[in-house]
Amino acid sequence: MPPRPLAIGPAGHAAAHAIERTRTARGYSQRQLAARVTALGRPMTFTALSRIERTVRRCDIDDLVAIAAALGIAPQTLLADPLAPPGAATAGEI
Repeated sequence: MPPRPLAIGPAGHAAAHAIERTRTARGYSQRQLAARVTALGRPMTFTALSRIERTVRRCDIDDLVAIAAALGIAPQTLLADPLAPPGAATAGEI
């Protein structure tokens, strides 16, 4: 029996939405961001980025770090819960 793919959890969904929000706020297309990630040494196609944003593909830690660098932000920024009340513990504080 082939292994079942792992489901994308709440943190993965939050990161995917944060990537898309930040990318659009910076004015980058998916092609542009994928090219920036590739230029940093982490090969990525715009199709892979699209799949990450649509939560069809998991975003591994190496992807997350490279995407954050290409966006000019710290990786933990993409993991922050935008719906958490002010003063709530963040992922880095747990």
